[in-house]
Formats: sequence, C-alpha cells, structure tokens
Amino acid sequence: MGVMLLTLYSCKNFIKIMELCTVTHALSTVAEKLGLANYMEILMILTNMEHTAPRSDEKVTVTDTKFNGVPVRLYVPKGQPDSLKRAVIFIHGGGWCVGGSAMEPYDLLSRQTSERLNAIVISVEYRLAPKYHFPVQFEDVYTVAKYFLQSSILEQYNVDPSRICISGDSAGGNLAAAVAQQLLDDPDVKVKLKIQALLYPALQTIDMDLPSYQDNEYMPILPKSLMLRFWSEYFTTDISLHKAMETNQLVPAELSHLFKYVNWSNWLPEKFKKGHIYTTPTHGSSKLGEKYPGFLDPRAAPLLVDDIKLRGLPLTYVVTCQHDVLRDDGIMYVSRLREAGVQVTHDHVEDAVHGALIFITSPFTLTTGQRMVNNYLEWLNKNL
Repeated sequence: MGVMLLTLYSCKNFIKIMELCTVTHALSTVAEKLGLANYMEILMILTNMEHTAPRSDEKVTVTDTKFNGVPVRLYVPKGQPDSLKRAVIFIHGGGWCVGGSAMEPYDLLSRQTSERLNAIVISVEYRLAPKYHFPVQFEDVYTVAKYFLQSSILEQYNVDPSRICISGDSAGGNLAAAVAQQLLDDPDVKVKLKIQALLYPALQTIDMDLPSYQDNEYMPILPKSLMLRFWSEYFTTDISLHKAMETNQLVPAELSHLFKYVNWSNWLPEKFKKGHIYTTPTHGSSKLGEKYPGFLDPRAAPLLVDDIKLRGLPLTYVVTCQHDVLRDDGIMYVSRLREAGVQVTHDHVEDAVHGALIFITSPFTLTTGQRMVNNYLEWLNKNL
C-alpha cells in the first residue's frame, strides 16, 4: 500500500510530509513519555514552523485581525473593487489541537479561494486543545460566523448576503458542519448560509470501528491511533476517555438510540462495506458520559442529530478520501443529508489519503491535492 501511494503521489512534497509526520510522531511520543510536554504541545511547536506572516500581493490584501475578539486571517480580493463579493468562512484542520490559519498550505488555499472566486475569505484562528477543550473551539468559530453574518459587517466588506459559504477540512469540516447546524436555530441570525463545504470531515464520536477505521488503521498522515488521540484531547486530557475510544465502549445504555445515526450498515453504499459485518458498539459507562458529555454533543459530533435537524441545511459539498479513517463519517453524512432532502455533491477521491487537499507545492503543480483544490474551487465558483 505504501509503495502504491507513493507512486500515486509522485511528488517530493508528499514524501517530505510523510517523513515529517514520522519524525514528529517519534519526537512527540518520546517527549511525552519523559514528562517534558504533552504530545499535542510538541506537535504544535513543529507545525508552527509552517506558519507564515500575512503577506499581500497584487491580487489579494491579507491581514490578521479579530472578529468579535476571535483572531482571523482576512483575505480581500483587489479585483472588481466596487462589485458585491462572495464570502467563504474557512476553518482549518488539525484535530482541534494543532494547525492554524497562518500555516503555509492553508494560507495558499485561502489565497487561491479569494483570488479565483473574487471572494472575501475569513480564515478562523480558533483556540486549541489541550489548553482549551470543547466547546471553546466551536464557540470561537460560531462567534466569528455570527459576527460576520450581521448586515452591517457584510455591508462593510461589500459582501452579497445571499452568497456566503462555510467550509473546513478535517476538524475544520467538523466545526463547519456543527456551526451550520446551530445557526439554523439562532433567532438572532437573519442571513442564511448558501453553502457548506466539508472536506474529509470528522463527524462522529461513538463508533471507532467503522470499515474506514479498520481498513486505514495504519495509514500515514492520520492513523487511527492519532485520530482517537485528537478526539479525546478535544474533550479532556483524562486518559480514561481515550481508552474507552480505543475499546469502542463509549455510549451508555440509556443513550443507545444514538447508534442509529451512525449505523454504517444502513448509511454506507455497498462498495464501501467491503465484506465488513456490522456489530453494535459495546455500551460504555454512564459515569464517563456524565463526566464528559461533550463527546455526545451534536456541536462536537454533527452526525448525532435527528433528521429534522438536517432538513434546513444549505446546499452541501462533501469530499472524502478512500485511504482515510474519516472516509465513512463523510459518506454517512452524505447519505443522511440526502435522505433528509438536502442537495449534496459528493466528491470521493479513490487515490487520496487524509489531508491530500493541502498537499500543494504551487498553483501549477497538479498533484492529487491540487486537482482536489481545483474541483473544490470550481464547484464553489459554479454554486456560490
């Protein structure tokens, strides 16, 4: 599998990222075992090396500012200055623990989005675990979205209120989906999102034995062990939650009705089941659910909502990658949204691993990641 993927991603950038992931994991593990730092703190130090200063050019003005107290990186296109602009609220990935809007790959993606769509891009710099736990990350993104959707702010940035998108990758896709759901019930928000674009999102916490988790357990970039660590750190540094996720014993018996929302035997097309047999996850301790209720909160796990909550959601674009533990989260959401009557475009990429969308070395390098970016931006340009 490793040889095949390296062939498919025949670019030095991918090899560099693979090597960096291996070294980073080793350094973080050793540092934590020696008691020098939390695993995620080491990851953050290393990912900070990818951060870039805000740099404007002849096409886009880039500034770091704050929206209602939350840091954002703002991209304003210079073309057609008097015309009404589209807008994209973008949320970076990194397992709620690492990453940032200023990382070079995200900066490049936001520049391309602003440039090609002639759109305002608001890239949110939300607070991270382990220093901050759920719901802080959600609340930061929600605060930015609600602030920006005010008529006075849209007028200030010359934004068409009928052409606004929320988007994010991985953990950012999780936050985008959760915010889109919660905005539906907020009486103070009069402007509605036109689009949500979810790029290989993490959407559920209660079944860590989906076919995609089994098939891609040791896949580079995001192995199952790292994803479970991200999920548990999102809520707490208490190792008991992490252990419950490893054994797939999370949901107390009194909340067993939640399993129907992530029952992959119902929501996955046959080609993704690949001979796997569905078994209901074992019930967990009620005490764990009482101590850390966040992992059962739809603001953290957007798949854990009833169909009626999905019906008002906007036009949706979902990207999933074949070689990704989160593949089935996205596919199940596609199925459930369609069942609820939401119009969805599903872009499934067979030759991609998690994170492929940001494997970009330049706008002229047609790696798998760049092709995915092109598809994403072309869809946004057509539909936003």
